[in-house]
Amino acid sequence: MSNILLSVRKLRAFYGATCVLHGIDFDIADGGVTALLGANGAGKTSTLRALSGMIRITGDVNFAGRAVGGNATEKLARLGIAHVPEGRGTFSRLTVEENLQLGAMSRKDRAGILTDMERVYGHFPKLRERARQQAGTLSGGEQQLLAIARALMMRPRLMLLDEPSFGLAPLIVQEVYAILRKLNEDENVSMLLVEQNATAALSLAHHAYLIETGEIVMSGSAGEIGRDENVRRAYLGY
Repeated sequence: MSNILLSVRKLRAFYGATCVLHGIDFDIADGGVTALLGANGAGKTSTLRALSGMIRITGDVNFAGRAVGGNATEKLARLGIAHVPEGRGTFSRLTVEENLQLGAMSRKDRAGILTDMERVYGHFPKLRERARQQAGTLSGGEQQLLAIARALMMRPRLMLLDEPSFGLAPLIVQEVYAILRKLNEDENVSMLLVEQNATAALSLAHHAYLIETGEIVMSGSAGEIGRDENVRRAYLGY
């Protein structure tokens, strides 16, 4: 794979003394969307937490040619890695606009922040309409859009998205994925997408990995993975 943005080798991750990732290898192309599929408890969320500096790891993680394994979450964010956690992660008592401003908290370029606020509202017109509304009063779909928008305020090169379709109605899932596709195609934002909704994930992704009990057991183009009979039966429902 040429133009690799993120390279992971022999990644192991731990909660206390318990090892949950067992030496996994994978790459994310610059400008690419990679899906990480697997059942509950397979290690998908732990992989994102490991890449975000939230849990202890060993192994090699290189981002944009720089070794970043073990760096603090704040430093990784400044380097351009944005994590959109499962469950939205919005600050419910703050307004939509205040949540977006928090996304740019590590930045000092006030003019650039204002410009990006307008850019984000262009992608998410519903959020502009609700700019003064408390985030906790938004619908589930709107909160998911806000979580993605807040991450964009960091100007990320790579977004780590944990179950962006979780709990959303099918039409809202389509809306969320349409926006993710636009961000990838128009702004070249790379993505690592963790999803139980394998159909949605593979419709967006260029490449996919299947993880089971903390180990990568299959990889290939999204099309190849989607055509695999075992994957179709286990994750796609046909």
